[in-house]
Amino acid sequence: MIRFATALRTACAALLLTTAAPFAAQAAPAAPAPVDNPAQHPTFTVRVVGKGRPVLLIPGLTCPGAVWDETVARYRQQYQCHVVSLAGFGGAAAPASTDKLLQNVRDQLLGYIKAQQLQRPAVIGHSLGGFVALWMSATQPEAVGPLLIVDSLPFLAAIQNPALTAEAARPMAEASRQQVSQGRMPAAQQRLMLASMITDTARQTVALRWGQQSDGRTVGQAMYDMYTTDLRPDVARIQQPVLVLGAWAAYQPYGATQESTRAIFEQQYARLPQHRIEMSAAGRHFLMWDDTQWFFAQADAFLKQRPVAAQ
Repeated sequence: MIRFATALRTACAALLLTTAAPFAAQAAPAAPAPVDNPAQHPTFTVRVVGKGRPVLLIPGLTCPGAVWDETVARYRQQYQCHVVSLAGFGGAAAPASTDKLLQNVRDQLLGYIKAQQLQRPAVIGHSLGGFVALWMSATQPEAVGPLLIVDSLPFLAAIQNPALTAEAARPMAEASRQQVSQGRMPAAQQRLMLASMITDTARQTVALRWGQQSDGRTVGQAMYDMYTTDLRPDVARIQQPVLVLGAWAAYQPYGATQESTRAIFEQQYARLPQHRIEMSAAGRHFLMWDDTQWFFAQADAFLKQRPVAAQ
């Protein structure tokens, strides 16, 4: 278990180093959204595609919103997809300041929901995007609808040691921030690490390019923020249903089993009131790419359920 946890944390870090009505298709289409004001959310941009009930899609570290292209193509006829691209990732301009980066992303996304008059939108988040989705819902439970969390945890730094605190994680987080901010890994090493997260080599090339185009200072700060923010107690405030999709197959050579990996997820999400954890049989970290049909089957059913009424 320790070897697996170490390998999983290393692989996740390596990717970062790359620098009410039913919530269903038959519901009445949402009214046109107010005109967006990008100046109100300098930490991200949004592309709106489709019509229907609103869904926010948040990508992971170094990835732009384009990581969700296939997902948007599937759902644009049923849902109004608000596709987020974070500043500094995948070639987007870096933010003017990285101070409290993920907290600012969280707050500005909540502000975007309010400004666009979105009624408890569902949120689909991958990796860092899943972490931000959890943080949003824990901060303003009444603002956010159901959450689909794709291979993400409330406290990444505690994979190996569940007793780890955010304060104790700071030295490791600071070392990672400094290393990432100073330069990129060699492309060959990046590709080797990405192979543990993505099966298809063409997809690995896409993710590699996004990583190389990302701003190191921004990625380093995002790493630091995730490693020093423990959401495990905070998820108790989330009022909406949460579906967590987990990956484990890439870590089988290190001794992982589906059961041992599920146990890590269950421990981290123990305080989350309404959650269900499903493990992909073969997919790696980018489940929407690696186990697409399974991902869509899970998402199709989940998005049809009712959001919980505001309390």
